[in-house]
Amino acid sequence: MSTTHTTDRTEIADLFARLAALLDEHRPEDAGTVYLDDAVVRSPQRELHGLDEMIGHLERSRVEGEHTQHVHGDVLVHVDGDHATATANQLVYVYRTGEAPHRTSGQRTAVTAVRTPAGWRFGSMHITPAWTRKD
Repeated sequence: MSTTHTTDRTEIADLFARLAALLDEHRPEDAGTVYLDDAVVRSPQRELHGLDEMIGHLERSRVEGEHTQHVHGDVLVHVDGDHATATANQLVYVYRTGEAPHRTSGQRTAVTAVRTPAGWRFGSMHITPAWTRKD
């Protein structure tokens, strides 16, 4: 495996960590640092097209006093030139400061990524829930 290929895989895996940070820190305005302008995010609950829809959804979905912690693992990346596919398991914890999570979920995330002049960005994301627990 070439150094470039390894670097690409690392940078794409880093997108998942950067996405978790912007979600957990509630920085929807930074969505363009991980997504293409015309990216599409699909889940059983919704389909979002483009940064404006994503940012709007993130702003509207915030619940006062609630925080999230997104954890990605088992990231698998396949690079083909300036395009890539990747999958990751994601755990999401929803909690209030100082309290144990009152909702947790596990899901599988599949993405496409594209190399841009600004670095790798997600072009599409498909989120498949595996389980949810509410306390």
